[in-house]
Amino acid sequence: MTKHQTINHPFKPVFQADSEILILGSFPSVKTREYGFYYGHPQNRFWSLLERVFDVRLNTDIEERKAFLRQHKIALHDVIYRCDIIGSDDASILNVVPADLSIIFEEAEIKYVFCNGKTAYRLYQKYQEHKTGYKAILLPSTSPANAKYSMDDLYSQWKKIREY
Repeated sequence: MTKHQTINHPFKPVFQADSEILILGSFPSVKTREYGFYYGHPQNRFWSLLERVFDVRLNTDIEERKAFLRQHKIALHDVIYRCDIIGSDDASILNVVPADLSIIFEEAEIKYVFCNGKTAYRLYQKYQEHKTGYKAILLPSTSPANAKYSMDDLYSQWKKIREY
């Protein structure tokens, strides 16, 4: 039987002073933690979706991905700082310690918060919304576990971030 592991979030938030959009996930998967940067699982559709939304081509280089985020004034982080989790299964998450988002809101010009999936959205509402004062906009998860959404379905929802 697989047991829960207590894991601290391994990445710092990505943002700069002129970041206007904050995209929040729940917690990095095992593959993402191995890769060393947000949404590093090769089957996660986050990066390929942003490529489509912004009509760009990115490779898997972390610095190139960071530069893309800076160029488009996008901040990136997760809602969970520490939790007990089995593998990469959001449904197994217990004992959540929420991420401290205050530094992002204090140092960046965030105007809109988007949550990548229902877990991130629910936990943001529970732990962070009252502190930040920002209502989040729920977007369908880019996770490979969210198989009911095709890439076209995701694009039809995610393209709204360009409007902001």
